[in-house]
Amino acid sequence: MRALGTVAEKLSFEPTTIGPADWDSLRSVGLDDEGCLEYAHIVGIFNYLTRLADGFGIKVDPQTMAAASGGAPLRHAAKGR
Repeated sequence: MRALGTVAEKLSFEPTTIGPADWDSLRSVGLDDEGCLEYAHIVGIFNYLTRLADGFGIKVDPQTMAAASGGAPLRHAAKGR
């Protein structure tokens, strides 16, 4: 599963360095071409939303932060609102 992190990092910080070997590494963990495309979309959307939130200075509420950092599951954090 290291391939997922490696490709996400390259897509995020060095997208022009992505090549066939990177896509092959995702295929080696079970993704087909459609899965690779979906994975790239997920990474891209995450990066977009993070930058947008950072740019607008949006702060995450403490319950959600606790859930995201391994505290409580997100469904419990949402109920606490």
